[in-house]
Amino acid sequence: MLAKEVKPGIVVNHEGNPILIGSMTVQSPSARGAATLYKFRGRNVLTKSKIDIVFKGTDVVDEADFSRRNVQVMYSDPENMFLMDQENYQQYEVPLEDAADQVPYITEGLEGIRALIYNDECVGIDIPASVELQITQCDPGVKGNSATSRTKPATLETGLVIQVPEYMKEGERVKVDTRTGDFLSRA
Repeated sequence: MLAKEVKPGIVVNHEGNPILIGSMTVQSPSARGAATLYKFRGRNVLTKSKIDIVFKGTDVVDEADFSRRNVQVMYSDPENMFLMDQENYQQYEVPLEDAADQVPYITEGLEGIRALIYNDECVGIDIPASVELQITQCDPGVKGNSATSRTKPATLETGLVIQVPEYMKEGERVKVDTRTGDFLSRA
């Protein structure tokens, strides 16, 4: 495929490594005959390191042998998380340190989890952009302060602590952005 056809979310091979493309910018030439440059920011799927890549629009980019499979979490131990493919029931094992950023958002029965498969091996997981979690502990709101947009810390069912609006109470469900960890809305 040509570099100008690469979109965010695609995995390409770059110098023998699978790179998950996260964002891209296009730099138009300022002179006649110059090539349009495509600048990609990505993440190495195996090492989790970030990388910047620059291609001309006519450069050929090799797409990686990569797939995403719908899975569900079976269980986890102190070192690994065990997943099951929902189509063929194949089981995958992911080290918890590789999924450390996603673990605080995963609850029992969470839908939309996908295993990142590279060369028939699970190299990570992908979770939905937002999840619903229950507040298990937070301080009560003070009456009369609803005119300002103050926040307070709240502990969610997975142990994650986020800032929520002052009117939220224990037992309520909230939507949380899994990319930033921010409160989105009531669920």
